[in-house]
Amino acid sequence: MVYKKPEEGEYVRSPMPKKMKREMFAIADQLLGASKIRIICADGESRMGRIRGKLRKRMWIREGDLLIIRPWEFQDAKADIMYRYTRTQATNLARKGVIPEEINIF
Repeated sequence: MVYKKPEEGEYVRSPMPKKMKREMFAIADQLLGASKIRIICADGESRMGRIRGKLRKRMWIREGDLLIIRPWEFQDAKADIMYRYTRTQATNLARKGVIPEEINIF
């Protein structure tokens, strides 16, 4: 997917979090097992992340990976992991200034 960054006119060829669906950036902090991960979100909170069934066997998530998550509506302390960026994608997003400063470790 191609998204245009409005202030610079550059194109970013990576999926971006959709604000209308309450998605946001997060960093994988601690692997807990059973497809659960402790994540640090862009809003400053620490949540329990659950790897969705679609991603469970296809994408392996390690500590320090940049993720797109969607917090649960009925339990804000938990979230679904929607997408994992590769190291190259995360570095490119950090260089362009798309990642919030609270979680930018790249």
